[in-house]
Amino acid sequence: MASSDLNILGAFLIAAEERSFTKAAKRLGVSPSAVSHAIRGLEESLGVRLLSRTTRNVAPTEAGQELLVRLRPAFTDIEDALDKLSGLRDKPVGRVRLVTPRLAAMMVIAPKMKGFAQDYPDIVLDVTTDESPMDIVAGGYDAGIHFGEYIQKDMIAVRVSGDQRAAIVGSPTYFKSNPRPKTPRDLTSHRCINYRHGAGGEVYRWEFEKGKKELSVAVNGPLIVDDVELLVRAAVEGLGLAFMSEELAAQHLAERTLVRVLEDWCQPFPGFFLYYPSRRQQPAALSALIHTLRL
Repeated sequence: MASSDLNILGAFLIAAEERSFTKAAKRLGVSPSAVSHAIRGLEESLGVRLLSRTTRNVAPTEAGQELLVRLRPAFTDIEDALDKLSGLRDKPVGRVRLVTPRLAAMMVIAPKMKGFAQDYPDIVLDVTTDESPMDIVAGGYDAGIHFGEYIQKDMIAVRVSGDQRAAIVGSPTYFKSNPRPKTPRDLTSHRCINYRHGAGGEVYRWEFEKGKKELSVAVNGPLIVDDVELLVRAAVEGLGLAFMSEELAAQHLAERTLVRVLEDWCQPFPGFFLYYPSRRQQPAALSALIHTLRL
């Protein structure tokens, strides 16, 4: 049904309740003749008279009364729905759907989710972990988190983590029988654990930077994974060298279950950003999440 049809039905409802075109017109902010004309058009389209008219007032006919009985609860439901939507804009309530890589979920969301739940008890934070860059609009998400390079330029992006740095690591066992690489190109002669961003995504080419030099290396090895925890475990167990976040490697480096190489080729880069489509009519629940996560 077109919005114009709803407007006409609304005009009929008010005129029938007020029993006056003049009073209905005042409530609607239009002229009495506009109300009369709209209802006459409705009657002509239906082929029945809905209001009996006299010089002093109007009253529903039998057909009009039957329509009135059905319209009242329907319009009440519409008003309730609109009030609820207005509440989503003004009050932090409802569901926020967020898609994020697992590493970002652990680094950005996990440390703050308890405080967020306490501060905003009426919000349901619905988190999906997915490594692949995501069209959040097509996927039905309110927002996403990813590295800046994967975010479309038409998105609003808010920084939610500090700079990140890669770590090339291998186990002590691996290095007992393999020399440590001195340059990124040496990696082509090593067994490496490849990483894929999500199901069907491309295998990541390891990227390096040193001074003004930039290069990427396609590595080979016995395993391809799309899960960061599996990546770490494979490296610790000596399956090969791995390219991972410094954050992921930190504990294992401290415990000496992993050894770092090519550190001078791993420069800091901007970390994670929360991104969403528009600032216009932003739900209060999403605003609350942005406020909580942003640096």
